[in-house]
Parts: sequence; structure tokens; C-alpha cells
Amino acid sequence: MARADIFSYTVEHFLGPILPFLKDEAVSEIMINRFDEIYIERGGELVRTDARFEDLDSFLAAVNNVVQYTGKRVTPEQPLIDSRLPDGSRVHVVLEPLSRRGTCMNIRKFSKRMFDAEELIRLGSWTDQARRYLQTCVLAERNILVAGGTSSGKTSLLSVLSSFIPAGQRIVTIEDSSELSLSQQHVVTLESRLADRYGRGEVGIRELFRSSLRLRPDRIIIGEVRGGEALEMIQAMTSGHAGSMSTLHANTAMDALSRLETLAMMNKVELPLHALRAQVVSAIDVVVQVTRFNDGRRGLTEVAEVMPLEADGRYRVRDIFTYALAENTKAGPAGELAWTGQVSQFSREPRVLRQRSIMGPAAPIFEKEGAA
Repeated sequence: MARADIFSYTVEHFLGPILPFLKDEAVSEIMINRFDEIYIERGGELVRTDARFEDLDSFLAAVNNVVQYTGKRVTPEQPLIDSRLPDGSRVHVVLEPLSRRGTCMNIRKFSKRMFDAEELIRLGSWTDQARRYLQTCVLAERNILVAGGTSSGKTSLLSVLSSFIPAGQRIVTIEDSSELSLSQQHVVTLESRLADRYGRGEVGIRELFRSSLRLRPDRIIIGEVRGGEALEMIQAMTSGHAGSMSTLHANTAMDALSRLETLAMMNKVELPLHALRAQVVSAIDVVVQVTRFNDGRRGLTEVAEVMPLEADGRYRVRDIFTYALAENTKAGPAGELAWTGQVSQFSREPRVLRQRSIMGPAAPIFEKEGAA
């Protein structure tokens, strides 16, 4: 029996109390606050369930079994643990006493339903016009940053955007826990590793990123940038590795640039602020903002191009698409992603012109040079 099959069997045994939720496709997240307090997210709503583990020991046994799948251990020296289930679902564990009411575990289920560009249009997550614009940006090797809050759909959108990458290119992905699902065949998947019980063997995102540069990538996709590796990513994007993508937590396109700057400052390399900001705007071409709405829907709410810095050194973006609210209907407030009328600053770039000639007209966004 294969290793993955063995773990699948044992995980089902140890996670018996929540197995129905793991098999329920309508459940997107399982939140175990303590062994006898379990919530789920179904259809965008949080629901407390009657499920519970028999006692604390049985719950801790389940936690140990889950983290062992990725070669990790539950120890007081590593109280925060990222792992995944055999089906790809992402797991995060916080041990007591950091979690004051007892060890807690969160499972974000891996969706077996793979979204594609056309389905996002049917769901209202974006429009055909926005899809054609972003597809052109990917094919023209623009660097794209996907921003949003927790559970807003950043990784799913990143997977869809990556589907636009030509099949003949070599892609290297870098993640803490593998979540990205890419349709291309030539993909190298790198995953970080925590230190062992003696503090040895840790391999972080920063080390993986440096390694990826030696693997002859055409595209580098970082599942999420969250630390000092942001500076390495920025420098790689400005030194020939075009067409890269990543995600981070932010509420607007402007916030995303500021947060990327803050993360880059966590690197030990010291740069003058203006020099760092100049690198940020040189590295990132497009910021795509995704949002989780109150009713559980996810969708794009802003697509912005990064412009040169203001004279005083502040960031500047040009909104190409924004989420426009329509008048109230019988079903309540509604809206959709709408073109702002701004013309892309990339409209005359050779790579964009070439892709436009291949793809055909992509709406007036690329029709002429617009004023900033």
C-alpha cells in the first residue's frame, strides 16, 4: 500500500468525528477550537456543530497523525504548525498554551472542483473583459500580485491565472504547504520545511526562492509572500524573471504595495526607502484585489496597474477595473467588476501588441495610450 493511501486510511480513523464534514463538498472549512467545540463554514456561514472528539487525548492523537503526513512533529518548541491532509486540504495547528483554551486545529478543505476562467465568469467573480485583460498581461509576462483577505480566494485565482501561461514554459512554484493546482506539465513544486526537534534542517521560503533562481525558471509562482523573501522576489522580478506571480494579504492595491514594502524591510539587507519603493514599482506591474463578500461569494473588486512613484515618493496606481455597485434589486444590493475607462499603460509595449495580434481585440483597454 502506498504511503499516501496508508495516511489517508489512518487520517480517516483519527478524524472520525469530523469525517462527515471532510466528505461534504458544501463545507469549505472546519474549525476545531478545542476537542469539544467544532465549527464549520458552509455556504459562507459559520455553524457550530454537535460533533466532538471523545476527549483531549483522542484529539491530540488526531493532530499528531495529521502533522506526521508532512514529516512534522507536535512539540512545545514548535507550537505553530502548518501541514496538509492527503487530499491537499490545508491544516494549521496552534498548541496550548498559545491557544489558551486548548490546542486548536483549522482545516481549509482542498476543493476537488477546479475553477477555470470561464466558470469564474459564470459565477460573477470577474467579467470576460477582465479575463481577457489579465490573460493578455500573463501572456505578455507582466508581474502580477494577487491581494486579499483570509479565505478570499487568492490561491484559486492564482491557479486560474497560471493556466494562461504557455505550455512550453518551465514553472517553479514555492509554497509553505502545497495548494496550487497547475494544468501545465513542466512544473517544479518546492515546499518549505520546519526545523526538526533539535532545530536542524529548516528550509524557508527565502531559501527555496534562492534555489529556484538556479533551476532555470521561465516563471516563478510564490503561493504567498509573508516575510523577508519579498526583497529577493522584488529583485528577481526586476532582473529578468518576468511573468512571475504571488499573493499576499492586503485590502486594496495601494495597501498591497505598502505591505510588500514592509515585508521587504524584514530582510537583513538595508535599502534607502526611496530605492526600495522604486524597486517595488519596477517589479510589480498589476495588482489584483479579491474579496470575500458577506454572503460567502468571492470575486475581484479591483484590478490596478502600478504607476511610477509620485514626485514625493508615494505609490501610485491606475485602476483598470473596480467593483461597481448597482441599484438595489429585490435580492438586495448587487454589483459587478466594471472597466473604469482607463487605458492600459502597457498598450504600446511590444509584448502586449504581439499578444493582441494573436488574441484579437480585447476591448478598448489596449486600444491607445491613455493619460495617467
